[in-house]
Amino acid sequence: MDETGFWSLVDETRLAAGRDPDLHAELLVERLVLLDPEAVHDFARHFEARFSRAHRWDLWGAAWVLLNGADEEAFENFRCWLISLGRTVFEGTLLAPDALAELLPSDFDARTEGEAEEIGYAAFDAYEQLTGDELPDVGLSEPGAEPEGAAVDLADESALAAAYPRLWARFGAPGLPSARRGVAGGPASV
Repeated sequence: MDETGFWSLVDETRLAAGRDPDLHAELLVERLVLLDPEAVHDFARHFEARFSRAHRWDLWGAAWVLLNGADEEAFENFRCWLISLGRTVFEGTLLAPDALAELLPSDFDARTEGEAEEIGYAAFDAYEQLTGDELPDVGLSEPGAEPEGAAVDLADESALAAAYPRLWARFGAPGLPSARRGVAGGPASV
């Protein structure tokens, strides 16, 4: 499976699922089990490459504003969700994280959207269903413990508002962090 095939599969299943990330994951598994194990492994490699590419401080800052706080686990789930939105949104957000404000639908709800953990397991589940074995390592190096780029002070609301003016105008709110995301201070620049 090449990159175009990867994104086609993500887009087809996303459109069929609407905005339900759990249904999207289920549909993705259903489609992946129709492929051979090598293609599922390729899908996993493409997914992991993008997941690692999105391990950046500027994206964590965007997730923080969008979701009114995002601990490490929420940021991982945000990256899965970002991939699940398709190539245009994913690449556009990597190019300019603040552009996410315009890339999302007007009725986006941070209480129910912004995370898609199960999407990250779709290839693992499909491979196991196909072979009875665990998905082999995809051969990519693990991202570093710290995100790439300059650290962002996630506790500094004025810095977040300045760094992400469009996201802040649409989603920012006083009183970060949010109890919904289980954040008790979260990471900050050191």
